Amino acid sequence: MISVSEKWAQSIFDFKIHLKLEKNLADNTIESYVRDVEKLSSFCIEQGQIPPNQVKESEITACIENLLRSNYSNKSQARLLSGFKSFFKFLLLENNLDYDPTALIDGPKVSKSLPDVLEISEIMEMLNCIDLSLPQGHRNRAILETLYASGLRVSELINLKLTNLYVDLGVLKVIGKGDKERWVPIGPDALAQINNYVQHERSSLKIAKGHEDFVFLNRRGKKLTREMIFLIIKDTAAKANIQKDISPHTFRHSFATHLVEGGADLRAVQEMLGHESITTTEIYTHLDTAFLRATVLQYHPINKISKT
Repeated sequence: MISVSEKWAQSIFDFKIHLKLEKNLADNTIESYVRDVEKLSSFCIEQGQIPPNQVKESEITACIENLLRSNYSNKSQARLLSGFKSFFKFLLLENNLDYDPTALIDGPKVSKSLPDVLEISEIMEMLNCIDLSLPQGHRNRAILETLYASGLRVSELINLKLTNLYVDLGVLKVIGKGDKERWVPIGPDALAQINNYVQHERSSLKIAKGHEDFVFLNRRGKKLTREMIFLIIKDTAAKANIQKDISPHTFRHSFATHLVEGGADLRAVQEMLGHESITTTEIYTHLDTAFLRATVLQYHPINKISKT
């Protein structure tokens, strides 16, 4: 007879395969969902050997309340419930449930917090403070130029490949969330910095097997980690005496914000960022009131009439 623990393990394994093959979610998202459902499984087993197909709304809310003692933020709570809802929808899809125990559970309101935006002058200060005579100087300059010129996610940057650089066309082929490909334009300055790095530093590295095609490498000839990109940016910001809380995402956010403030079409920005929904892109358009007012004064028809 299959134990309750084995039933949970099998259901979670099947759920993981479903997220990967049918939902085509990113690995990080899948792992987050699986970890959250594993917390629910542990709770249900401890509370009375409750198998996944017999979980009730009361057990789910009790589990969430128990986890809240660990000071989960509203965002973490929302993600937790999202994972639970996805899991039980999957069980319904597989005919392993008669009803969805999460259907009537509402998550907390999550405010869309916006990261700091770098002014163009601040970006230039960071770029100019990088000493190109030092080891990895050209690499670090190329990394920051690429992030700001293309709005790549940090995962897309570290996985960028030489064979996906189309210098003549001025575009990059990027593998984004869910292994989806998209084409991203990149300016000549950033491409020139990448070329400088490849010519001056990368060419002298002993490249590790399997890492030959990755653009950005560490001193051991292996592709950079996410953590290393964060450290490079934090260190450069400190040298430039910038007090804002800066991460790789700050450059992505600044890229999109500056484009929209410059008059770029929101749909075009959505395409470049690789967002499935336009509502996701809208969080990158927190334009200040002065800019909005100037836009209304310039483009609203009544203002145009009053000028004639």
